[in-house]
Parts: sequence; C-alpha cells; structure tokens
Amino acid sequence: MSESWKLSVFAAKPVIQAALLYHEEIDDWDPEVVISGSEVEGDRPQEWVLEAWYSHEPSEAQQADIASLFDGDLPVFTVEKLPEQDWITLSQQEAEPIRAGRFYVHTSDYPPADGAMNIEIPASQAFGTGQHETTAGCLEMLDAMKERGVISRNIADIGTGTGLLAIAAMRLWPRALCTASDIDDVCAGVVADNAELNSVPIGADRGQLTMVIADGMADPLLEARGPYDLLIANILAAPLVELAPDFEAAVTPGASILLAGLLERQEPAVRRAYRQAGFRLAERRVNGNWSILWLRKRR
Repeated sequence: MSESWKLSVFAAKPVIQAALLYHEEIDDWDPEVVISGSEVEGDRPQEWVLEAWYSHEPSEAQQADIASLFDGDLPVFTVEKLPEQDWITLSQQEAEPIRAGRFYVHTSDYPPADGAMNIEIPASQAFGTGQHETTAGCLEMLDAMKERGVISRNIADIGTGTGLLAIAAMRLWPRALCTASDIDDVCAGVVADNAELNSVPIGADRGQLTMVIADGMADPLLEARGPYDLLIANILAAPLVELAPDFEAAVTPGASILLAGLLERQEPAVRRAYRQAGFRLAERRVNGNWSILWLRKRR
C-alpha cells in the first residue's frame, strides 16, 4: 500500500480563500500536490482549513511551498500520515456526484440519473466534477440561459480545464460550433478523453468540440472561429478584468458571456470592467461566496 499524508492549515475564511486564489495563479505548482479549502465545521462558517495531500511525508521545501501561499506569518498547521482507508474514503467523498440545474455530474462509481443531463468525469479528475461552487454555479446558469430562450450557434469556453463546461454547453446546444481553450497543454488530453467518455466528437464542424492551447484570446484559431454568441470564462477575477476588451471584440452584438471564478467582494471591479466594455447584466447568482455573472453585449 502506498503512503498518504495530509498537511492542514487552519485560519480564518478570508485568509484561506486568499491563499487558494494565489495558488491558482502559480503556473509551475507541482501537479501531484492537490490542495483544497473548506469550512472546519458547518456551524463555524468563518473557520476554514486548507488541506494538501501527498504520497509521502511532505519535505521542508514542500511545506515552504504551502507557506508561500500566505501573506505574512503562516497560520498553525499540522502534518499527519493517513490510514489507507481514510484516503480512499476521502477520495470517494470528494467525487460524490452533484446536481446543478438539469445536469448530473458523476464519476464511474455512480450510475447515470434518470431524466438528467448526465456528464461523467473520471474520479482521478475529481476537481472537475463540479464540486467547486463556481463550476456548479456555471452549470446552473447555462441551464437557466437555455430555459430563458438563449440560442447559441458558436460557443467558446476559455480556461476549460477538464472541458466540463464546454461539454455541458454542447448538451444544451448540440448543433453549435464549440471551441475550448486552456493555457495548460495538459488539458488537451484531458478534454479529449472526457469528450470521448461523454460521446462528444472532437472536430471542427457543428456538433463537434475543438480544443486549443492558448493564453486568453491570443490564438489565431480562436480568432478565426469567432465571433462567438456564447463565451464562458470560469477563471479568476484579475484575468477576467484584463480580458474584458478582448472578450468584447470576440463576441457578436447581443451575445451572452458567462463569467465565474470571482468572489462576491471582487464582483464590483469585474462588473465595472465589463460595463465599460459594453456589456449589461442579465442575471447574477451567488454560490457560497462566489459570484456567477451572465452578461449580454449591448446591440
């Protein structure tokens, strides 16, 4: 049996959330070290824990990597070796299916749900099963768009990760062109595998998914396949603000854009950037402390 270790950092909710956001901006983070943040107890919503998992006892350098996520003194943390059964149980809990609108996102450990739009994501990609509030919120908002009569013929999912949101959009608009992009070239294989698993063909025609490795909108293929009438970007607040002019140039008049990855306190800055770029708010939702915004480009 392989060893499993966990490092836990206990701090106030804003401190842990700031560390998680900083972690997402680090390009060369060791992909083998998975971290997450959550409430310590349901009745203590302001007390949070950041957890990192390892296949061996974390070295001083690895502990220093965690410390670097925090501004100022590192809060109290613990390192513990996990019994093998605890690790398996934890992995299964992390990969429990979710419902978001009509979507049911699950691993192979769970059967599809009757009457739902089922999407299967492998357990090894549990971070992409919609557990995070932003992903689940995006799924709910996409479903709400469809319910309110949005018709999409050309979709872009920027920062696609596992491809979950692109696949979900194709469930709703199966005859659309769909382009997914991410800055991390590892995502190309992940998206291809998940598309095949969910019977989404890879290709350049309608009803097919095209994957691009790109930084933001800076890619000839992304430019050539536009303009888009639906653009999805579940990334972070700072790049969302920076990309507002690029997104405006990439979509049609009246187009919908779905923005997520921003905390409620970051929402005013994001909305201001998109208002200046010519978008109006169609709907907003809050899932946990995360804002999910549906905006439309003024005609």
